[in-house]
Amino acid sequence: QVLSFVIPTQLQGATHRALHRLFHTRSCLFVALHIALQAAVYGEYTWEVFAYCWELQFHLVLLLLPYLLLAGNVACFVLCSRADPGTITKSSHASLVKIYAYDGVLFQKGVPCPTCNMEKPARSKHCSFCSVCVHRFDHHCVWVNNCIGAFNAKYFVLYLLTLTAMAAAIAAITAAFLVRLVLLSDMMHGRYIDDQGQERTVEILFLVQHLFLTFPRIVFMLGFVILLVLVLGAYCCFSLYLALTNQTANEWYKSRRYGCSHHLTVQPPDGRVVYKNIYSKGAWMNLKEIFKPPTELERKKK
Repeated sequence: QVLSFVIPTQLQGATHRALHRLFHTRSCLFVALHIALQAAVYGEYTWEVFAYCWELQFHLVLLLLPYLLLAGNVACFVLCSRADPGTITKSSHASLVKIYAYDGVLFQKGVPCPTCNMEKPARSKHCSFCSVCVHRFDHHCVWVNNCIGAFNAKYFVLYLLTLTAMAAAIAAITAAFLVRLVLLSDMMHGRYIDDQGQERTVEILFLVQHLFLTFPRIVFMLGFVILLVLVLGAYCCFSLYLALTNQTANEWYKSRRYGCSHHLTVQPPDGRVVYKNIYSKGAWMNLKEIFKPPTELERKKK
């Protein structure tokens, strides 16, 4: 009876760990899918949209913008994947522990990391996938297959911005091309005969159907890219919000249990712990900290 209980429990634990690791490490399947989708979008943009827009005398710089953003996006992806996020080692621990103060709620002084056998600096966290403690830990990004920390957060923000800008640029140029076609053909002032044999003026729904039948791949690509803009834009706005308020995703998630503010930590009369963000220095300084992480020397000057 003991064995019949222990074995399934061990199998469940092993299965849980395997699934947990599967969704927190980069998958070759998702990489291949991403490359295939990006190649399909850029292939359609290059062979149809770019060619048509060139004939319609769109400005060359505008047409080349998606390619420039793609180059910048790939560069940010590589830097974010390969850069040290802020690994806390025995040699760097002494300096990193002095950079941020302990807020007494999310980060307590004197708490050791059971794996690294070192005191956790404020705003740090141990990543079970990388097996290291990371300075100013934000999250472990499955896509870049690396932690996002103090020293590569700028590349991650730029990666999100360029990725969103890529999708937005392609969507804007494609939409501008279709609008130009409609205006040149004077289609909005046309009329058509419906299924009942009645003459009707051209409406938006009819116009979209006509464009889809005439340029199916372009219209489908436009819909897909607009969806990407909405999803990526929302995530990009959330990341910018965290940067402007000097929070990490880890801190934001943990602070939901206490409420949120941007002042000093306080203890209310009822004894309930309330979290106050002590790290925010104003939007501009917070954003500057992302691109130039503070050092121990800079903190002493302040």
